[in-house]
Amino acid sequence: MPASLFSVRRFTVIFSISWLLLMADHAALLYWFQMPLEDAIRDSLISNILLLLACLLVMNTIRYYVPSFNQYTNVFCMCILLTILWVVLCKWILGSAIDATEYPMFLRRSLVIRGSIGFLVMGILTMIAIIWYNWQEQQKSEERKTDAERLAREAELFKLRQQLQPHFLFNSLNSINALIGSRPQEARKMVQQLSDFLRGTIKKEETQWVTLREEMAYLQLYLDIEKVRFGNRLDTLIESEEASLDMRLPALLLQPIVENAIKFGLYDTIGDTVIRITTSRQDNQLVISVCNPYDPETSTPRQGTGFGLKSVQRRLDLLFARNDLLSTEAKNNIFTTTVRIPDLPAGYRLG
Repeated sequence: MPASLFSVRRFTVIFSISWLLLMADHAALLYWFQMPLEDAIRDSLISNILLLLACLLVMNTIRYYVPSFNQYTNVFCMCILLTILWVVLCKWILGSAIDATEYPMFLRRSLVIRGSIGFLVMGILTMIAIIWYNWQEQQKSEERKTDAERLAREAELFKLRQQLQPHFLFNSLNSINALIGSRPQEARKMVQQLSDFLRGTIKKEETQWVTLREEMAYLQLYLDIEKVRFGNRLDTLIESEEASLDMRLPALLLQPIVENAIKFGLYDTIGDTVIRITTSRQDNQLVISVCNPYDPETSTPRQGTGFGLKSVQRRLDLLFARNDLLSTEAKNNIFTTTVRIPDLPAGYRLG
């Protein structure tokens, strides 16, 4: 049962019980002043039913037209008019319904007190209704704002991922085109690997979070394609702590980091290149480091932070609202990219 529906039902029950107590108290008070019990009950029923109808009219009006602060005067005037109308109706109906000898005089003398009590009850319920409907409107506004922010984040995350895929796809297709004439067997192998990679990408679109074990298996498909492209020049060394393999991270997060390492590790250096990937669990965080060599004479650390790392930085910022989860370091001709993944935030669906 929705929480709002439960609150409405609970309020209705409490309101009904309170109104029945008010009617009983009204009848008991009249009986205390020597009015016959039957007349006291009749007076209480007629008076309070009419008052209830007046209160419901005000509350229902506020439900559809919640007043702002500068419109409270109008609400105040409406309560006064309805109170006067209620008193007039009570005098007319009660005068006809109860034919006791001394009742008309008692009714005339009690009109001021009835009007005061009726206005007080109506005013209290009106203020409760204003606070209640303003709170509901605020809750709906917050929900709309939250939904809009969530949709905006998801749209930007989707855009970032779609920007990465064509970049890798075009490079792979160019490599396949170059291999078709000289090494057709490797070209066919690369087409198959690219097909597996893209099939996995489509499946991952439905999932935001995966285990590191699943992410590394998917990353291996990408590395196999790159090894066909670069041949013996590219080698990878992966060191993963067993405790880190079952930790979760956003899907397809490592591919742009490793692609960045390959790009700046092979394009600007001569000879074989080793890309080193290490994963560990530290303080309940998943820590992933990707190291690649670089030539300081042809490449600078600043050039090593291209679109791939910026997209990862932005994605982590959108998911965790933190900009300190990705860091880079250039030391001894080795460029290191480190990513820290906190515990899974509440509300994210696991893959």
